[in-house]
Amino acid sequence: MISIKAILSHKAKYFEAATWLLAILLLALNNPASSTHFSLCLLHNLDMGFCPGCGLGRSISWLFRGEIIKSIHSHPLGIPTIIILAHRIYTLLNNRY
Repeated sequence: MISIKAILSHKAKYFEAATWLLAILLLALNNPASSTHFSLCLLHNLDMGFCPGCGLGRSISWLFRGEIIKSIHSHPLGIPTIIILAHRIYTLLNNRY
């Protein structure tokens, strides 16, 4: 018999995978050179100065456009982030884990 906890855990895995895929798709469709860029970063919106995560979204967007140098200049962790997210999505969708 399948428990409720197992069913919810199964659905949560697919929901998380879909969320990551949607986020990556939105970053791939985003134009990092746009002057109308909107930031969700609380530190940026409050003019707090340095934020360690700022530029990560632009870095991933540049990477999807094939602009590796611009991606690294925007944020050096953009490429590792895509690799980690791709692995996470794979493990969520692979039923052996």
